[in-house]
Amino acid sequence: MKSLLNSLEESLALSPVGVCVELPDGMRLGPADADVRLRFRDRMAVVALAMGEIGNVGAAIVEGRVALEGSMRQLMAAAAALLRLDPARDVQMNWWQRVLVRARSMAAHTLTGDAQNIQFHYDLSDDFYALWLDPRRVYSCAYFREHDMTLAQAQEAKLDHICRKLMLREGERFLDIGAGWGGLLLWAAEHYGVDATGITLSRNQHAHVQRLIEERGLGGRVRMQLLDYRELQVPQPFDKIASVGMFEHVGRAQMERYFGTVHRLLRSGGLMMNHGITAGGLDNAGLGAGMGEFIERYIFPGGELLHVSVALQEMARAGLEMVDTENLRPHYARTLWAWSDALEARSDEALATLVAQHGQEKGERALRAYRLYLAGCALAFERGWIALHQILAVRPSGRAEEGPMRGAQSGYPFNRGYMYAGQLQASA
Repeated sequence: MKSLLNSLEESLALSPVGVCVELPDGMRLGPADADVRLRFRDRMAVVALAMGEIGNVGAAIVEGRVALEGSMRQLMAAAAALLRLDPARDVQMNWWQRVLVRARSMAAHTLTGDAQNIQFHYDLSDDFYALWLDPRRVYSCAYFREHDMTLAQAQEAKLDHICRKLMLREGERFLDIGAGWGGLLLWAAEHYGVDATGITLSRNQHAHVQRLIEERGLGGRVRMQLLDYRELQVPQPFDKIASVGMFEHVGRAQMERYFGTVHRLLRSGGLMMNHGITAGGLDNAGLGAGMGEFIERYIFPGGELLHVSVALQEMARAGLEMVDTENLRPHYARTLWAWSDALEARSDEALATLVAQHGQEKGERALRAYRLYLAGCALAFERGWIALHQILAVRPSGRAEEGPMRGAQSGYPFNRGYMYAGQLQASA
């Protein structure tokens, strides 16, 4: 233990912010006037900190075995300095571990299991999410097209960026897989005139969007269904499909079925956009340093990340052709810091909201978990441990003469000019 404490003290000295660690026996490491103070009630949590297992330290904070004082930004600066290995590349798997990971993925991603996992996260509390998301409650990476955009403006820019990439046209049949609180679904309907269908497994989100559809008089051409993507049956395929922040929940073992379902639901020559978080490492099953386990336990049970190259392979196997891929990784870091800062500014309201709905103990635990999750993910995107890719794909028609240029086999023009010409100005 003494050698671990010596190693920990050396690591604390390298931190860009002052960190004070108080051990269970009262011993203190680091300056008394530090920016970040961690009071440990559990010796195993001290070992985790010394070993750079910051996800396990986060779990101890959530469970009340470590008390935290200091800002989330300062804490993450310290956490990065305490890491021993790159979390995106220190989780390598042999062939047997790969078999186990796939078996667990198959067992976890059933219709019932996925519904429970989604409701665990997204049905925590609409009022809680409303405290730190933008007014449209867009719970995915924003697009800071201009440096001085607010979060609300950047979210509208993202919604329009997706609609432009998909070349949405009035009257087209549009599907939003995992439609959330309806931001993209309603933006596409109101700004592009599409006939829009959204699906979700969240009861809260379904009820919220149903209210918005009725309030805005869109019932004739916008609908929201409480449905798993695998169960969606339609009389005719969609012209355009978007999936935003959803494929992270699909699971590695279900990826072939997921993209196969998209192929089935998309008309010949149609376009689809897959916007999702991807792994920073090629071979890891999740983030190392205990961070993957933290997210699985407290935030997104059943979530699995794939490297973008794996996602592209799965799309290709399903018969979808990638025509454009864009990495928005730094945009998601900025988005998450905006969410984190907003939650910190309204933490008292957030705690009252969660306690009112879930009781004192569960409410306090949930708030501690989300504070760490938002800031920790912001750090992960900044450091490149995870990324965010928008992948635009087509279902080729097989007819060389179809499209804006010979061989396109779709409506895609095979240049990016149309994505940026005459952009809508996102409102405040």
